[in-house]
Order: sequence, then C-alpha cells, then structure tokens
Amino acid sequence: MRVFAALVALVLSGSLAAAASIPLPRPRPLAPQAAAPAAGSNLEADAPSAKNEEAGPAAGANADGATPDGVPTDGAPADVKPAEKKTETAAAPPPPSPCQVALKAIASFVPHVPVKGNGQCGIADPVMLEAVTLRDNVHVAINPPAVLRCDMATAITNWVRDEMAPLAAHLGSPLRGIENYDSYDCRGRNRVVGAKMSEHGRGNALDIKGLKLETGAIAHLTDPHIAKEVRDDLRKSACGRFMTVLGPGSDGYHEEHIHVDLAERSNDYHICQWEVRQPMDRAAPSAHIASSRSPTPHETMPAGMLIPVVAAHATPAGRRAARGR
Repeated sequence: MRVFAALVALVLSGSLAAAASIPLPRPRPLAPQAAAPAAGSNLEADAPSAKNEEAGPAAGANADGATPDGVPTDGAPADVKPAEKKTETAAAPPPPSPCQVALKAIASFVPHVPVKGNGQCGIADPVMLEAVTLRDNVHVAINPPAVLRCDMATAITNWVRDEMAPLAAHLGSPLRGIENYDSYDCRGRNRVVGAKMSEHGRGNALDIKGLKLETGAIAHLTDPHIAKEVRDDLRKSACGRFMTVLGPGSDGYHEEHIHVDLAERSNDYHICQWEVRQPMDRAAPSAHIASSRSPTPHETMPAGMLIPVVAAHATPAGRRAARGR
C-alpha cells in the first residue's frame, strides 16, 4: 500500500512539472482601426481626409447632424455660408411730388402709396386729404378724409379757402367741416355695371353731401331751405373751377349731393348741371333731359261735372304740329 501511494505521488508530480513547462498561447493582435495611437502621434494628421459616414455628429452639432442654428453639417461645403433671413418691409410712400410740397402749405394730408385698382382705376400721385387750412389758420375738416389725386385735392382746397368758407359764413356760422360722400372708388359711372369708368376711379372726383358749421349744424347743399343766394354762388364758383358739376336735376343720381371733378375733355368742355331749387319746386328732371312731349292738359272740376276736352290744335304743341302738316 505504501508503495502504491508513492507511485501515485510520483506520477502526479511529473504531470504538474510537464504542465508548467508547456507555454501558454499568445493573445490575438488588435485590429488596425482599434489600435491605440502611438505616443506623440497627431490625431488630425493621421485622420483620413474623407468624411467617415459612421462617425458621430460634429462638435456643436445635434444628434441629427444639424448645428444649433439649424444648418445641416453633413455634405455641406465649408465655404457655403448659411442663408441670411430676408426681412420684408411695407412699401413706403415715394418722395413728395411738387404738388404735395405746394399743398402742404394750405392743407393737412397724409401721403399715400400709388393706388392701383382693377382695369384703368388708380392714382399715380394720391393723398389722403384730412383738412383745409383757411387763411386765418383755422382747419376745415374733411369727414371722412378723402383719397384724391393731388391736383384734385389742391383744387378742392383752393375752392374751400377762396369761396366756400366765405360763402358759408352767410349761413350764420363759420365753416368747420365738409361732409365727404365719396372720393376714390374704382367703379363705373353712377355705380352702373358695365358703364364707363367714373372719375372717382382716378381719384379725380369728390361728392359733397353738406357743410358742417361751427354750431354743429349741417347745411346740405341740395336742401331747398338753405339760403338760395348762398347755393347760387356756390354753384357758380364750382362750375367755374371744375370740369363737371352735377347736382339735383342732372341725371337722377345726384339729387342729394353735389359731384365735382376734373375730367379731361376736348376743347375744354365743361358740364354744369345743378338746379338750385326752392321749397315750392317739385323734384323733376332739368329741361335738358325732360321729355319734349307736352303733358295732356287737365283741370280739377267739381264732382259730377264733365271735364272739357281740349282740342289738340288748342295747345301750343298742337298748333305747331298743325302748321307742319
């Protein structure tokens, strides 16, 4: 038994000695791309010139490859700058025209950008006339402010300063305002569809409803109860200054306001159609647009009596017709 144990111990000791003498396997070498850089090597010089698509975002970029200002970094050349943001500003009015420079001394207005409407509508030199400055520096307000061609605004201003304000003073109170019924409006004449374009579409016309006095009263220019002498003089002055003046009795569209404009016509042709009516006048068309046919004569007879028949030749029209046969 002791001999067997000694043999076993001898065998085991020999195995351990043999195992100690067998060398262990060498570790596998690292991959070239994962190898640690050598001491003192330059990382930027050793890096490839082409961009590694698997590399992470550049310094300062977000995870999606964009810089904080939202400009993508991948694929963009270094010499391309981010697009600058464009700021849009409202169109400013052009420099004052010579007309506006002169108007500024006698009126209050706001310069307006050129107006372009449909078709032929538009104003090249528009202003928004707010008030007329009288010779005593008192302002006569335009209510509401009127958008007009500068030349038309100048004509209105001079009319108010030279004639309208002095005439309105005869109504018992100084003039302090003008009721604007219509100024620039891109439309046909009398708002009729398909009609020739109105001078309102060129900013070349103004419709006036009435005059506001210092007392607060409104004197309507078509009111037959307003002093006839004042309205007669206003009509005369308007027809002398403007190319077109339309009022009651003109065409049925101007029974409650006065229209004035500077329409350009051949031979300097003027139109002045404004009937200055009195309270007893009936609202009827003027003679130049009334029918030439004479009305049937009639009289009021007591009840039960027959109305006598007037022979056709007894009337002036009938006698003229009889002579012409």
